[in-house]
Amino acid sequence: MDLPFLPPFWQDLVASMAFFLHQRNAGRLAILLLGALFAKGRRTATSWLRAARVGRSFAAYYYFLAALGRQTDFLAGLLLNAALQLLAPQGPLLFAIDDSPSQRYGPHVQGAGLHHNPSPGPTDQKFLYGHVWVSLAWIVLHPLWGVLGLPLLARLYVRKKDVPRLPLRSAWSFRTKLEQAADLVQWAAHWASRTGKSVRVVVDGFYAKRPFLKAAAAAQVAVVSRLRRDAALRSVPLPPRGRRRRGRPPVYGPERISLAKRAGQKRGWQTVQSRQYGKVGHKRIKTFVATWWPAGGCIRVVLVQEEHGWLALFATDVSVAVEEILSLAADRFCIEQDFHDLKEVEGLGQQQLRNIWANVGAFHVNAWVHTLVELWAWHQPRETICDRSASPWDDPERRPSHADRRKALQRRCLGMEFQRLAKGHALTPEIQQFVGRVINHAA
Repeated sequence: MDLPFLPPFWQDLVASMAFFLHQRNAGRLAILLLGALFAKGRRTATSWLRAARVGRSFAAYYYFLAALGRQTDFLAGLLLNAALQLLAPQGPLLFAIDDSPSQRYGPHVQGAGLHHNPSPGPTDQKFLYGHVWVSLAWIVLHPLWGVLGLPLLARLYVRKKDVPRLPLRSAWSFRTKLEQAADLVQWAAHWASRTGKSVRVVVDGFYAKRPFLKAAAAAQVAVVSRLRRDAALRSVPLPPRGRRRRGRPPVYGPERISLAKRAGQKRGWQTVQSRQYGKVGHKRIKTFVATWWPAGGCIRVVLVQEEHGWLALFATDVSVAVEEILSLAADRFCIEQDFHDLKEVEGLGQQQLRNIWANVGAFHVNAWVHTLVELWAWHQPRETICDRSASPWDDPERRPSHADRRKALQRRCLGMEFQRLAKGHALTPEIQQFVGRVINHAA
């Protein structure tokens, strides 16, 4: 496959990203992304280079991956800026942050360690050996396909006990997941400020801690997340009466608030309508404003009654409507779907690289290919993205998956190459049908 047959948007965007790389490496970014798109089988870095037909200059691309891993922040910002111009979203920008492991093998993989396994599976494997990625994705709403996640940037988490084993030339320092997530929030706020839009971040309950919330507040970013049932909430302080006393006015109220008692009271519940997981439904909720030390002030608390019990959500911006808090909390599932697609479709973690910065570069190649495929498919008709005529047993109304969009892009590129080669030649319908079957099989 050759570069000229990629979509013009893809070529222009990658060219703008490569413009800021070293001139010696500028042309390698597009070739590497092309190879990652058309790689087959196990998605090792070797399969990328084989699909891109790099040949004997393969060693330069391995070194380029390490150089790319050190420049991901700026290149991801260019990708976000281009995506904003293409999609032109309305209202605040929503980002999701979460972490996920990618399993690796071998003692010489730099940065790999023993981590908690979030999905043990039938073997009940509580730990796995590999990398953990604290990732940020832009959450967008497609008019036909619902909520989608566009992965943009990630940080590789290395345990403190594993950092001394890294080579000194890697210049790697230990940072907690909360510090890395705070860094991603500041990055998102910086690039969103160029468009004049506000930023909201939805995270898992693990990140609802003071280091992360304090950094988000400093960047003027509103956070939506789960709230612990035993959270030490306090009431809102009353305004002072009469003459103001010396010292700073109180931030936290004198009364303690028990979420369990609030949820157990039968009065105060109300029914609201909200969009969650692509459907509009009704939820029984109870909401109030409280103060919380990790957030540094007031938060909007929402108690939600579910079939299995109640759960608590919160937003650091008390002006956010309850219906919106429910929708934003449900939209966080997009980054979980991104992790699934990156591992199962794009082959995250299969690159067989040892250098820590090369692994960082390989992760972002996977993430950017994912995002570029989604951006290409944004304005494509449903018939182009998902043709289920060969699978009559499948649901024709099912939302096209990321794999469907990726295969549709591959078919289009291969079809354009065949049309150029066949231009000026009279081909029989049998040959055209045969080539069509070959393209579908190749994609």
